[in-house]
Amino acid sequence: MVFGYHIIISTYGFWLPNDPRGSWSLEVRSENLRVFGEATKVETHRSVARRPHDRRKRLAAKEAMNRPPVVFTGVQARAVAQGFGICGAKTVATIWACAVMPDHAHLVIARHKHDVEVFGNLLKGEATKKLVAEGVHPFQEQRLGHGKKHRVPPCFGRRWWAVYLNSEEDIQRTIRYVEDNPLKAGFAAQKWKFVTPYPERYEEPPSEIPPANAPNDAPENAPNDSPS
Repeated sequence: MVFGYHIIISTYGFWLPNDPRGSWSLEVRSENLRVFGEATKVETHRSVARRPHDRRKRLAAKEAMNRPPVVFTGVQARAVAQGFGICGAKTVATIWACAVMPDHAHLVIARHKHDVEVFGNLLKGEATKKLVAEGVHPFQEQRLGHGKKHRVPPCFGRRWWAVYLNSEEDIQRTIRYVEDNPLKAGFAAQKWKFVTPYPERYEEPPSEIPPANAPNDAPENAPNDSPS
């Protein structure tokens, strides 16, 4: 039985559709990348990051991309996390861990009413909107199209990884992994107020408009998107 998910969302250029280690992509859309092979679709829900592969070929493919790979600054990473928090609040999702790295992000979430494939898109959508609203999107000055379709190029990869967590041990191990990720890379620990301590569940905050005769000093327990 699936109790939760470990979602890994990569930035544009971090994990290509024809990565020799495997990907969740069905096709290679960019002509520049097709010379490096077809999509390397895999069915596993386990990480393939440590698979042996031709590293030179992988890096050469990145050099052929239309735009440089995205590497978030600290300000951009904060906006991404805030977007994740907004998504969690809108969908009443329990997020047990979150770490936003320069070129990818990790989240541990409880099983949700939305399929994990849908939830991944929702996370990317809210993060993108927050980056644009803050004026810090990596491609802020490279908008495409006109009118309502006047959009920035995507700063996230088209697909993402979702590792199914089938036991309490899986969940606790993955939470530790996500929390340790920034430390192992030489960054400070990340503590976000929208993250719910395991095994607690996120509770939707009360309405901002209190009912009649409600005391004015009701506790404000809505999640805060800023890092603590």
